Amino acid sequence: MSKSRGCFGYPLSIFFIVVNEFCERFSYYGMRALLILYFRRFIGWDDNLSTAIYHTFVALCYLTPILGALIADSWLGKFKTIVSLSIVYTIGQVVTAVSSINDLTDFNHDGIPDNLSVHVALSMTGLALIALGTGGIKPCVSAFGGDQFEEGQEKQRNRFFSIFYLAINAGSLLSTIITPILRVQQCGIHSKQACYPLAFGVPAALMAVSLIVFVLGSGMYKKFQPQGNVMAKVVKCIGFALKNRFRHRSKEFPKREHWLDWAREKYDVRLISQIKMVTRVMFLYIPLPMFWALFDQQGSRWTLQATAMNGKIGAIEIQPDQMQTVNAILIVIMVPIMDAVVYPLIAKCGLNFTSLKKMTVGMFLASMAFVVAAIVQVDIDRTLPVFPKSNEVQVKVLNLGDSNVTASFPGMEVTLPQMSQTNDFMTFAGDKLTSINISSGSSVYAVTYNFEQGHRHTLLVWAPNNSQVVKDGLNQKPEKGENGIRFINSFDESFNITMGDKVYVNVTGHNASEYQFFPSGVKHFTISSTQQIPQQCERNFQSSNLEFGSAFTYVIGRTDAGCPELHIFEDISPNTVNIALQIPQYFLLTCGEVVFSVTGLEFSYSQAPSNMKSVLQAGWLLTVAVGNIIVLIVAGAGQFSEQWAEYVLFAALLLVVCVIFAVMARFYTYVNPAEIEAQVDNEDEKKNVEKMNIYSTIHPVSQTQM
Repeated sequence: MSKSRGCFGYPLSIFFIVVNEFCERFSYYGMRALLILYFRRFIGWDDNLSTAIYHTFVALCYLTPILGALIADSWLGKFKTIVSLSIVYTIGQVVTAVSSINDLTDFNHDGIPDNLSVHVALSMTGLALIALGTGGIKPCVSAFGGDQFEEGQEKQRNRFFSIFYLAINAGSLLSTIITPILRVQQCGIHSKQACYPLAFGVPAALMAVSLIVFVLGSGMYKKFQPQGNVMAKVVKCIGFALKNRFRHRSKEFPKREHWLDWAREKYDVRLISQIKMVTRVMFLYIPLPMFWALFDQQGSRWTLQATAMNGKIGAIEIQPDQMQTVNAILIVIMVPIMDAVVYPLIAKCGLNFTSLKKMTVGMFLASMAFVVAAIVQVDIDRTLPVFPKSNEVQVKVLNLGDSNVTASFPGMEVTLPQMSQTNDFMTFAGDKLTSINISSGSSVYAVTYNFEQGHRHTLLVWAPNNSQVVKDGLNQKPEKGENGIRFINSFDESFNITMGDKVYVNVTGHNASEYQFFPSGVKHFTISSTQQIPQQCERNFQSSNLEFGSAFTYVIGRTDAGCPELHIFEDISPNTVNIALQIPQYFLLTCGEVVFSVTGLEFSYSQAPSNMKSVLQAGWLLTVAVGNIIVLIVAGAGQFSEQWAEYVLFAALLLVVCVIFAVMARFYTYVNPAEIEAQVDNEDEKKNVEKMNIYSTIHPVSQTQM
C-alpha cells in the first residue's frame, strides 16, 4: 500500500480516478448512442432485432459488475482488475470501430459490404468485450476511489462521490452530443459513407486515454491486497448458518442474537460480522430497483412522449431523442448546488439528513416526476387525433375534380367544392359502411369498397364516375416527431418524386403514394417526368414548413398550361403541446437522481467491510438491471389503453416502495465497518493472549509433576 499525496485536502490520486471515469463514460455513452442506427442502417437489421440486441448488450453491462467485483475482492485486487479489464474494454472498442469500416469487405467498391457476416461477427465480439470491460470495472473504480481516503476524511469522501457522479454525466453529455455529429460526416476510401469508423473510433481513443491516465497515477494510489475468495466464503458461511439453525430448531436449544451466529461453530467471528454488515445493506437494496424502473424510462417512454410534442423552443428546435440531454445538463448543474448549498443549508438548520433519508427523498421526487409526466400526457392526449378502433372505419373525401361533388354516407351527407377535402375523418362502424354515393349535378355513382376495419381511408374523387379509395396506412402519430408526406398524381402518366434523400418511385396517375417521413423544416422536392409535363414548366418545389408529428397529402395538380401545381392538404395536425413542458419532470427526476444515486454509491461504500466493497458496489449496480426488468414486466402485463395511466401506476408503485424503504431505513443502524473489524480483531487478540497465559501457567506445573 502506497501513501497518497494530498491536494486541497483531497488525495492527489483521486484526480486521476475522476479523469479516468470521465474518459471511460465518454467512451461508453458515445459508443452506445450510435448502436441502434449502426444496427439499422449499416448492418441492416429491422427495428425489433436491433432493439433486442441493444437491450441485451445494456443488460450485460449491468450484470458483469458481479464478475468484476469477485475478481477484484477475491483475486487481483481493484487496481489490477481495473487495468486488466480496461485493456479488454479498449480492445472491444477498437474491434467495434473496425467492424464499422465499410471498405473492409467492399471488394467491388460499390459502397455496400460484400460480406456482412464479418461485420456482424466483429461487432458482436467487440460489444461482448465492452460489456465485460465496462461492467467489470464499474464497481471497482468508485470503490477504489473511496479507498484513497484516510479515516476522518468522511466529508471529503462524500464529496468525492459527488464529483465522481458529475464526471460520469459530464462524459455522457459531451459524448452524446459529439459522436452523432461525427457519424453524419462522410468518409471512406472507395465510396463515401456515414462515418461510423470515426464515430466509434473517438470513443475507442478516449478509452485508451482513460487507461493511460489511470496507470499514470499508479505510484500515488493506496492499494489493498485481495483477501482470498470472499464470495465463496460468504456463500459457505451463510449456507452453514442456515443448515445449523435448521438442525437446532427445537426449543431446547437457546436462541442466538443473529441467525448468522449459528455459523460460529465453523467460521471466525470477523467473517460473520462482515457478512452481517453486507446482508443488512443488501436487505435495504430490495426496494431500490423500483427507482431505476422509473428513471430508465426517460430513454423510452419519455422519449416517445416527446414525439407527440412540439420541439420548437424559441429559435431552437429540439428533436425528441435530444431531450435526454436535459438530464445530463441538469446533473452537471445540480450536483455542485446540492453539495455546496443545499446539504450545508440543511445541516445549519440542525436537521440530520442521513444517507437513507436522502435516498427516500430521491424516490419521492422520482415518483412526483411521473405524476407530472402523467399530467403532461393528459394535456397531449387532448390534442391527439382520434384514430379508428379495431371495429371502426374512418373515411375522408378529397375532391380533386373541377366541379362540386356531394358524398352520401350512412346517416350523413357532405358537399365539397373543387380541390378541397372534408374537415376531418368521419368515423363509422365497420359493418355499416358498405357503399358511398357520389353525386355531381344529375350524375350519381355508387362507390363500393371493402373497407378494412381499424384503418383510415381517403376517397379520391376526380368526377362522379372516376374515384378511388386509398388506405392511408397511418394509425398513429408519426414516430420520432417526424412528418409524413404522401403525393397524389393528377396526371395520366406516372412519375418519380425526389424529396431530400428519399424517392417516391412510380407514383401512378390518379393515385396516391405511400407516406414517407421527414424531420422538421422546409423540404425541397423535384418531379421527374419525360412525357406530359412541358419542358418550360417548373419541376422543383418546396414543402410547407414542417413542424413535429404532422402528416400531409401533396396533390400534384395541373394548370391550364399543363404545368404541375402543388396543393397541400393536412391529414394529421402538427403537435401543439410544447416540449418545454417536459422540463419540470426532468428537473424532479434529476434532483431525485442526485440525492438517490450519488448517496447510494457513498452509502454502499461506507457500510461495506474492507474486503467486500466492490461486491456491494456490484450489488448496487445490479438493482439497475432488475429495475429494467420491472419495466418490461409492468409494461408487458399492463397493456394500458392510456399512457397517463401507466405513468400514474409507476408513480404509485414507487410511492409505496418509498414508504416501505423509509420504514426499513428507520430501523437501520449505521456502522463503521473499520471499527467493528478492529473491535473483533482486538477481542480475538485478547482471547489469544489469555490462551497463551493459561498455557504458560499450566506448562511448568506439568513438567514438575513429570
